Amino acid sequence: MSRGGSYLAFDLGAESGRAILGQIDDAQLSLTEVHRFTNTPVLIPTAPGQQTLHWDVPGLWREIKTGLAAASAQHGSISGLGLDTWGVDFGLLDRNGALLANPVHYRDSRTDGMMDAAFARVPKAEIFAQTGIQFMQLNSLYQLLALVQNRSPLLDMAETFLTMPDLFNFWLTGRKAAEFTNATTTQCYNPLQRDWAFPMLEKLGIPTTFFPEVVQPGSILGPLREDIASEVDVPGMTVVTPACHDTGSAVAAVPATGADFAWISSGTWSILGVEVTEAVVNAQALAYNLTNEGGVNGTYRLCKNVMGMWPIQESLRMWNRAGQNYTYADLAPLAQQAESLRFLIDPDHDDFLKPGDMPARIRAFCRRTGQGEPENHAQIVRCVLESLALKYRLVLENLEELLERPLQPIHIVGGGSQNALLNQFTADATGKQVVAGPVEATAIGNILVQALALGNLASLQEGRSLVRRTTDLGVYEPSDRAQWDQAYGRFTEMLAAA
Repeated sequence: MSRGGSYLAFDLGAESGRAILGQIDDAQLSLTEVHRFTNTPVLIPTAPGQQTLHWDVPGLWREIKTGLAAASAQHGSISGLGLDTWGVDFGLLDRNGALLANPVHYRDSRTDGMMDAAFARVPKAEIFAQTGIQFMQLNSLYQLLALVQNRSPLLDMAETFLTMPDLFNFWLTGRKAAEFTNATTTQCYNPLQRDWAFPMLEKLGIPTTFFPEVVQPGSILGPLREDIASEVDVPGMTVVTPACHDTGSAVAAVPATGADFAWISSGTWSILGVEVTEAVVNAQALAYNLTNEGGVNGTYRLCKNVMGMWPIQESLRMWNRAGQNYTYADLAPLAQQAESLRFLIDPDHDDFLKPGDMPARIRAFCRRTGQGEPENHAQIVRCVLESLALKYRLVLENLEELLERPLQPIHIVGGGSQNALLNQFTADATGKQVVAGPVEATAIGNILVQALALGNLASLQEGRSLVRRTTDLGVYEPSDRAQWDQAYGRFTEMLAAA
């Protein structure tokens, strides 16, 4: 049984970050947000006529320290501290532990063409055999190859490679380590050998000496550095690695009861998958471009990234710059004004990867695929939401075929689980029951792993039971199957023709 405790979770996402205090006792899990901040990337000029998209890492570090101070001031002594972020991006440290350059954003154009450059040196099948990771140009592997191709002096000066949460954990504790769930997202880690994929990295000309030791979620990194504790006026606390990849933490909080459930971590990205005990690295997984990312308790997340709410987020940004002032709460009423299943896109098409005029890109895609073009905002929002649901169905069918068993229900967690319309579309498109919630899955999973590490939860199953008891969950049943089946036929034909 749980024995209680207070835990501070930092959850840094692509749009914003939060510091959330979690308190556990035998019957309850309670959350208190103590600090929230934006995460806004910055374009910095480089060569003439060129700019590079960076994360504002110094600003994020300032906000982490502000969150530490706020949590201590509001709640006093706190047992543990855990931090999770997005995957793939990284910083390079010199021999003195100084950050050599501000980390580059995964949507920057420096990885354009890098996948083909990698395949020219190492066959695609060999890269997958050594890493088990889906092919996306934003992966750390192609970011590193871009540095190699451009003969970046950073590679000559770098002594340590740290992904984003590992960098912040180093600043918090002074310990350089790569947390397992985030290390697996890089496409530089071999899940079968359970070590960095050194032979492949050598063939690509990527240095192999700067990759640190890999530690599992639930590892105790050590106490908060004394100078940081003094600076922000907090008592010492223990820094724990949760699942430092935000999806890994979110999946830890899925309130499932059985073993054959699927999950969708829904936010800027939608990541759809299933928990497996061993990485699935074979020709069929490669053909479906599935990925094996680390999970908690030695598991893997067999899953696939889908573009998620990013096209909506960029569309809202463009419309609000023009004076609309939409909020996310306006999306469902807006989409319901439009005809159902009229326009479809492939959410994962390269057209939609980078920042820019997303509504124009959606209209162009629809026009290019012979559908005409959405005429208003309602049609664009509905197009994206329905297309996401259909893409979920395709990925789910691929997973079921690969694993040779049905997956049900679908648990949707994260901020996107509040989108009741998308939840219903997902049930309709897949023919599966959908269970939505918790919204704060990432922070909850972070907190559960901390509690496990510090001996205040007996098992992850106990933690998931705690989530079921203390979270309001929404349940959606499928309907309108014939209409969705017909649309799915159109959708798959469109993908095959692309």
